[in-house]
Amino acid sequence: MLSRRDWLKLSGLGLPASALVAAVDFPTTVADSVQRLYKTPGPHPNGLQATREGLWILDQETNKASLVEIDSGRLVREIDTPADRGSGITFDGQSLWIASTYNRKLIRVDPATGELQAEFESPGSGVVKWGNPSPNAVSTGGHGLEWRRGELFLAVPPAAKIFVLNSRNASVARFLPAPGIRPHGLGWDPDGSLWCAESNYRAFFKLDAASGKVIKQHLLPFVAPEVEGKVVVPHGLTVWQRFLYFCVAETGEVYRTPLVSRTG
Repeated sequence: MLSRRDWLKLSGLGLPASALVAAVDFPTTVADSVQRLYKTPGPHPNGLQATREGLWILDQETNKASLVEIDSGRLVREIDTPADRGSGITFDGQSLWIASTYNRKLIRVDPATGELQAEFESPGSGVVKWGNPSPNAVSTGGHGLEWRRGELFLAVPPAAKIFVLNSRNASVARFLPAPGIRPHGLGWDPDGSLWCAESNYRAFFKLDAASGKVIKQHLLPFVAPEVEGKVVVPHGLTVWQRFLYFCVAETGEVYRTPLVSRTG
């Protein structure tokens, strides 16, 4: 999360959202409402994936993947995974894929047991481009993950790119430019476009899945929601029944906001 003061510094010294986005060449909307849904089973959720069975939540502290009822948050089952502080999760219809961020791997696991099925190197790994420069900075890998038609879409903050991989062997087919420098969760729009959460901007970008061109930007309310004086920052993302669902790692909560909102 960001303190209100730090968020104002990041976002233009308190200028209204409409002024901040006036120069861009794509439409911007601002969420009319953001609903806090429930606490997650783990303390540090980083990845989300909605499925017909429920909502998968990947916790970066415990490395557990939890399946919960999407409306209530009731735990259906939970598995241990071999991830190292993972940040993204998706489902290909048979297996779970996890972005194992701190050992810079992409892993496939059994959704019933968590057993490792395959492991690959994460492309674009390196040191992120925000924060204070340090000679001891840790190299990290992928974050948000989505699967569609035999391809994996992987958001990688150090590279500021979304890599498109062949899900048979995780070879890179192409990449898309990511919005901003901290791309995180990914989710599919009903029309086939790709949503990407940009954590530092507290925004969700709708992208053309073939080119990466920004179609629109969807902002959270300027200084809301807040928890104990901190402005929440979106991490994991998924789309379900015309809602953007996102998790906040620092508070261990899931929120949702409608896809259609007022123009900024």
